[in-house]
Amino acid sequence: MSTAMNFGTKSFQPRPPDKGSFPLDHLGECKRFQEKFMRCLRDSHFESARCRSESKDYLECRMERQLMAPEPLEKLGFRDLKAEEPAT
Repeated sequence: MSTAMNFGTKSFQPRPPDKGSFPLDHLGECKRFQEKFMRCLRDSHFESARCRSESKDYLECRMERQLMAPEPLEKLGFRDLKAEEPAT
């Protein structure tokens, strides 16, 4: 006899993350940027707002090396840190 009670069993439907998955940096292509970001976090007592520039550099490295899907910096919250376009 089973003692488990099923109260309106709902089936769980897994779904992929909104931004999708991305490969790990197995070759260490962005390790220098990641270490700089982590050092900044430690030095700033983990106040991430103080390390936004390092975070942006790390994400740009990942996008350039196809370790994550390219996204506009504005969508990632770096509108104010975006490099100015040269005037023509």
